[in-house]
Amino acid sequence: MTTRIDARFAELKKQGRSAFVAFLTAGDPDIDTSLAIIKALPKAGADVIEIGMPFTDPMADGPAIQASGLRALKAGMTLKKTLALVRDFRAGDDATPIVLMGYYNPIYIYGVDKFVADAKAAGVDGLILVDLPAEEDAELCIPALAAGLNFIRLVPPTADDKRLSVVLENTSGFVYYVSITGITGAAAADITAVTEAVARIKRHTKLPVCVGFGIRTPEAARAVAENADGAVVGTALVDALRGSLDAEGRATAKTVGSVADVVAALARGVRGAKQAAE
Repeated sequence: MTTRIDARFAELKKQGRSAFVAFLTAGDPDIDTSLAIIKALPKAGADVIEIGMPFTDPMADGPAIQASGLRALKAGMTLKKTLALVRDFRAGDDATPIVLMGYYNPIYIYGVDKFVADAKAAGVDGLILVDLPAEEDAELCIPALAAGLNFIRLVPPTADDKRLSVVLENTSGFVYYVSITGITGAAAADITAVTEAVARIKRHTKLPVCVGFGIRTPEAARAVAENADGAVVGTALVDALRGSLDAEGRATAKTVGSVADVVAALARGVRGAKQAAE
């Protein structure tokens, strides 16, 4: 079964370029603005959209994305409303891949079978769960794969070859290499180390390898995209969103455009990468 993620990476491979993957939290700063931003992302240059499922204890996220999740929760965002957000996006865009990223607790409470069915029906293409290791594949990974959803695995810099083979066993869609140890937005990616890590992962899998955590500028995105199949950026987009809000944390007339402008600049960086390498 070919997903939108598979189709998009196949198309980009033909074009000879890497993907720009944009991350934003569902419902930040409110549901309507969040939908307007997500609708603007493909035109701004996002090839794949990662939508964060807000959670009260996001252990892998740095201060910016944590604050983003808290704004969304304060605005009344729930997992059910996150799926409705995807459904509303799909009404106008049937091509851009959507990945939900987050933690297992809200899905467990929602009910795994119900979540998988509702996510598929809403138009979700893949899942990234930060806190479900490969040893727990029966919990969500296997049901998700059976329903035709990609299950995208995070690979930390600390994973040796033995661990890598375990992690990659049920991975699909793409592999997400975490370029730094620690939380999102905490440090800049070391491009030399990233290049070596991507090459090592590619020896173990034919799946596209995307790199995230520690990419904040068009220059960094371009450098990563020289060797990886995609660059994932979240904190820089969340920072742009936060900077556009008023003193009470509400959206302004600048909010959608502020995020779209940063996405466009980062996407140009990624798109310039392969041409520069040739």
